[in-house]
Amino acid sequence: MSMPKGPSLAVRPATKDETPPTGLQILQPSGWPMPRGYANGIAADGRLVVTGGVIGWDVQGHLPPDFVAQVRQALSNIAAILAEGGARPEHLMRLTWYVVDMDEYLSSLKALGAIYREIFGAHYPAMALVQVVRLVEKAAKVEIEATAVVPR
Repeated sequence: MSMPKGPSLAVRPATKDETPPTGLQILQPSGWPMPRGYANGIAADGRLVVTGGVIGWDVQGHLPPDFVAQVRQALSNIAAILAEGGARPEHLMRLTWYVVDMDEYLSSLKALGAIYREIFGAHYPAMALVQVVRLVEKAAKVEIEATAVVPR
């Protein structure tokens, strides 16, 4: 039996300064540079909590006009959905972001990072970012899907 070539996967152990959420393991291939603001992968055992595509409208259905405000509300909406399912932000395994303007996203990274940490803390799940032509809600500039696992 031959072994595939390439980096082997390893579970990155927690350092003495971090406490990983119970039941989650950050997957960091050996020799790869550490990602900033996301994880390459996460393994977990527990109850799955999944959101649909969440946009930044408030409980009255109003959508703020600017990108950063929409992200803030979308992340807050995800936190509310997670709570409804008995999950917390540290249970997040994956976020998939759909944006209509990649340049707007990239030019907002500092503000987005601050908002993310304010709502979700310093837990960074596996993430993907995809630019799309438009979203179902015409005025939406961002839509985010979330997957969380609540430990057993």
